[in-house]
Amino acid sequence: QVQLAESGGGLVQAGGSLRLSCAASGRTFSIYRLGWFRQAPGKERDFVAAITWSTNNTYYADSVKGRFTISRDNAKNTLYLQMNSLKPEDTAVYYCAAAIALSSRFYEQRMYSDWGQGTQVTVSS
Repeated sequence: QVQLAESGGGLVQAGGSLRLSCAASGRTFSIYRLGWFRQAPGKERDFVAAITWSTNNTYYADSVKGRFTISRDNAKNTLYLQMNSLKPEDTAVYYCAAAIALSSRFYEQRMYSDWGQGTQVTVSS
């Protein structure tokens, strides 16, 4: 099992930036991919971005492409999400998730076996 702990959320004005962090612990050697998902009030949880741990291949939802950057620090077992040009519609609880199974379906929540508690991001207009 992999334990995940997000941090870095907060309140920011539209056009601003935030960087989320996700510290991984436990069986980190088993991680195949890490991802970020978000859930806005009254909506389903959606895919935001993902990174394959060994290859550094990255994937993004169309809604954040060009504004968000996912990265990881292997030495620190930490995942990051740099969010720029934030919009009010980016307001959501952001979750970090770990997948240990090999899959091309990086956008599917059920491919991720471990989840963090989430961190709130609020973008004011």
